[in-house]
Amino acid sequence: MNTTATVDPAEVAKFEAMAAEWWNPEGKFKPLHMLNPCRLDYITRQIAAEFARNPTEIRPFSGLRLLDIGCGGGLLSEPMARLGAEVVGADAAERNIPVARLHAEQSGLTIDYRHTTAETLAAAGERFDVVLNMEVVEHVADPLAYLTACQELLKPGGLMVCSTLNRNPKSFVMAIVGAEWVMRWLPKGTHDWQKFITPDELYALLRKAGLDPVDRKGMVFNPLGWSWSLSDRDLSCNYVTTSVKPQS
Repeated sequence: MNTTATVDPAEVAKFEAMAAEWWNPEGKFKPLHMLNPCRLDYITRQIAAEFARNPTEIRPFSGLRLLDIGCGGGLLSEPMARLGAEVVGADAAERNIPVARLHAEQSGLTIDYRHTTAETLAAAGERFDVVLNMEVVEHVADPLAYLTACQELLKPGGLMVCSTLNRNPKSFVMAIVGAEWVMRWLPKGTHDWQKFITPDELYALLRKAGLDPVDRKGMVFNPLGWSWSLSDRDLSCNYVTTSVKPQS
């Protein structure tokens, strides 16, 4: 098995070049810092519902093993660790890992960060209750092979949260023209619009990978309030899905 089959070297190089910026809320990852509360709201609700956890408890996810694939600098790994999960953060961009490790250490958190891929972890027999797969699938060379590896990483009954960008004229204007060309939040070329995936396409890929999609919502940016919110109806640009691995 080729354990790096879905890694796109050009995509990895883009994020390698931005590694030191991860924890600067006004830097190149400003869009993710702005989006993070919305993502966390969705993720915590889905995990709590699937595993019958009370999100108001201090460490509601204790006992759950969680993989943050494409973890970057740890913007999601750290809050998941604070909520009690045993977190493995993995990224194909090697320079992201020391940044993530240093910030976790400074924050007093224990997180197992690794420079590796989903395929390598799956081949090694690693298994998780939860896989967070956020803003990664639009950067891989083979989305179906990648999602299949993510499915293999889940225990039966496990849950995967996957977010990406819809492919339509609005997403081109918002994610590429707006974020890269006008606002300059991201370097030009960070996203390839042709790699964006529609919600129906993603649901089909998830099913082919052996998962059962159970939920999807839009993540909508309000330019007046400079804030993000979840939407049941508007999946026109950023959106997030939940899928479950069957018990047998």
